[in-house]
Amino acid sequence: MAESRIQGVRIAGIVTAVPSSTLTLDDDIKAFGEDDGRRIFKNTGVRTRRVTKTGMCASDVCVPAAERLLSDLGWARDSVDGLVVVTQGPDYALPATACIVQHRLGLSTNCAAFDMNQGCSGYVYGLWVLSHLFAGGGMKRALLLVGDTSSRSAAPQDRSVTPLFGDGGAATALEADAGAAPMDFVLGTNGVGAPHLIMPAGGARRRHSPETAIRSLRPDGNIRSDEDVYMNGLEVLTFTLNSVPPLIRAIKEKSGWSNEDVDSFVFHQASTFMLKTLARSCALPMNKFVIGMENFGNLSSASIPAAISDKLREKVTAGPQRLILAGYGVGWSWGAVAVTVGPIVAPEILIVPDQQPDLPLGPPPPPVNEPQGSGPTTPGR
Repeated sequence: MAESRIQGVRIAGIVTAVPSSTLTLDDDIKAFGEDDGRRIFKNTGVRTRRVTKTGMCASDVCVPAAERLLSDLGWARDSVDGLVVVTQGPDYALPATACIVQHRLGLSTNCAAFDMNQGCSGYVYGLWVLSHLFAGGGMKRALLLVGDTSSRSAAPQDRSVTPLFGDGGAATALEADAGAAPMDFVLGTNGVGAPHLIMPAGGARRRHSPETAIRSLRPDGNIRSDEDVYMNGLEVLTFTLNSVPPLIRAIKEKSGWSNEDVDSFVFHQASTFMLKTLARSCALPMNKFVIGMENFGNLSSASIPAAISDKLREKVTAGPQRLILAGYGVGWSWGAVAVTVGPIVAPEILIVPDQQPDLPLGPPPPPVNEPQGSGPTTPGR
């Protein structure tokens, strides 16, 4: 597994945002029946999911989170040197969502901005990439935006995914700080898992067509199209139980931390069943193990910062907390970081009105004042 230690970078703040619309356990019972609804809740632990019903994109929750973070930190827009957007639901196939977000936020044109296509491990990967850019020198402040509107990718009648996923995003501020405690990272990848958590159609390999959009009964008993997300739950569970315990052993060895040294373990909030199983498999104390998805669902790359915002907000705003964060899933991809967080800016979770922005590409540029008397010109003459 890839390992690294980064010095001189600290997390300055975290803001999580979710749409105002919800779906509840009662909605799942109506959709799938009383018995299946109760069984699903027992496994997922999700009582309420925050979901968009108007077609919001991940950027539409990440931008308000970033706005709140910049305001609470008092950061000038032109002081942000870098912007990374981690999502598997970009606004467009091109351009990069980060370019659009840079403009919507009014950041300087000197800000470097790019996207990362990562899901469940995306928060750790994003921290890893940005912290290395700081280590390269020159960067002073940066924003990491993570999020997905996964409900838009799930077929409503697919009981294997629909009752699990919620929508949301988070903004994390990082800044150079010579006195910051080190961040230790361990990461890995195994692409053999690609077929088990996938949207088979809609990309360049297999483009959208009328046929790929047809929803039909599949061999696993669920109804979906090839443009909806497919998850093989048994394979996901097997991968997780095989990969995460070695990951946690490796990150504790890399950081030199024992269970006693760690204040909280915050894993990707995949499902309550999986989280409790992992806590036992990794021999972690439950009083230090964060489970925070009951009211939000699985938020993909935003699940870790959302759990921090929901369950650890008072602790990380009051003082330093030693955290081990671990993400794992689609890819297969996994990563963990041992990081000291706090005191930081961490307001309550932001509830964003469930509506698409009036200007999804940001405000138009000001009109160009042409010189008086100038007329149309012919290119090349």
